Amino acid sequence: MTISRRNFLGASGGMALISASAVSGRAQAAAIPEAATMNDAVMQPPLVPTTGPDYQPVVTLNGWTLPWRMNGDWKEFHLVAEPVVREFSPGMVGHLWGYNGQSPGPSIEAVEGDKVRIFVTNRLPEHTTIHWHGQLLPCGMDGVGGLTQPHIKPGQTFVYEFQLQKSGTFMYHPHADEMVQMAMGMMGFFVVHPKDPAFRRVDRDFVFLMAAYDIDPGTYVPKVAEMTNFNMWTWNSRVFPGIDHIVAGKGDKVRIRFGNLTMTNHPIHMHGYDFKVSCTDGGWVPEAAAWPEVTVDCAVGQMRAFDFVADAPGDWAIHCHKSHHTMNAMGHDVGNFIGVDKKEFSKKVRQIVPEYMPMGTAGMADMGEMEMPLPDNTLPMMTGFAQFGAVEMGGMFSVVKVREGLASGDYKDPGWFKHPEGTVAFEWKGEPKKAERAPEPRFDTKKTAEVRVVKPGNRPIGGHDNH
Repeated sequence: MTISRRNFLGASGGMALISASAVSGRAQAAAIPEAATMNDAVMQPPLVPTTGPDYQPVVTLNGWTLPWRMNGDWKEFHLVAEPVVREFSPGMVGHLWGYNGQSPGPSIEAVEGDKVRIFVTNRLPEHTTIHWHGQLLPCGMDGVGGLTQPHIKPGQTFVYEFQLQKSGTFMYHPHADEMVQMAMGMMGFFVVHPKDPAFRRVDRDFVFLMAAYDIDPGTYVPKVAEMTNFNMWTWNSRVFPGIDHIVAGKGDKVRIRFGNLTMTNHPIHMHGYDFKVSCTDGGWVPEAAAWPEVTVDCAVGQMRAFDFVADAPGDWAIHCHKSHHTMNAMGHDVGNFIGVDKKEFSKKVRQIVPEYMPMGTAGMADMGEMEMPLPDNTLPMMTGFAQFGAVEMGGMFSVVKVREGLASGDYKDPGWFKHPEGTVAFEWKGEPKKAERAPEPRFDTKKTAEVRVVKPGNRPIGGHDNH
């Protein structure tokens, strides 16, 4: 459960008070705001601003936005680094590290020019820091442990203070024991809205972070030393079919922002539309320079945003275009048995294991349709169903649902798209028409080509043949 912004701003009696000496930061940060927390993996409504500059708030897939309070002219937030339990999809959870009850942590939203004060309390078993990825700020607020600040030890609270110098798409993550802490899920989104409410404004603004985990079936903790063989490719530490759908009304201007904290790049592809890449973690792409795409690659450590007008109703897939990133719990040592007749082999195996079922002889699609028993705490490699059957996906896959007549603040799942009659691909049952061969081209063999041959010795060097 989280605290609403209205209650948060007015709930001074509910604040946890700490003496200034207990905070490793500036002395005026004498009272720490209460740390809101969230355990629900369902997308929460956007946190609409009620004071200060107007902006269109973001919606975090399977997540939420961190409330704040105003203290003079400072906007104050409180992040708590702590162990969390995150549901990847119904049937599987991971024991991760995150912030304020979730991995990734809550999205932070503010406005260009805001002075932000962010308290960070460490409830991890080891020290940590936070780096504000892409922000322009004083070096001592950059969050690199040992280089720009002391580490935040377990039980300590530090405070970061800086003014937001530019709007755009950013993130936060540790810069301490980075291999372990980011591999355990410590990350979050940071969106800075333009000071001018009309600048590049959209009607719906969605965000997610990409992370990868290797969690063996029957276990709960990621292998932090893994570099290549991940089995859970996630958006906001969720996999298909557990990733929220992206819902928009017909005619809405939509922005989708994402960042990559995995160990490889991700070409994000959306069906049904072309879009324009509008923003990176370096800033806004000038409108005249925004380039059209249907797939945009996002390298490690990068942020990308693209905009489109939702003018084509339907259920449109959006996913990473690396095929093994749209699967769950992949076994990397599985052999390829396509074309192998395993009938006689299966008979012998069933004498020992009566429930044995041969798989993979004709491909892997049958795995998406069969709900086979699984080991504890894992997911099928291919799963999910829609109105026409098995979707045969996993990992980094979701659906952009565009509907007519959707209210501006309505983000609820509208169900599957009702296709107009005659607009769904169908089986052809008639006789195929015999193809007629095009007439072959005719050539006049009576004409001959005149070829003039000049001996190399007859051409002057550097000159022309005048003969």
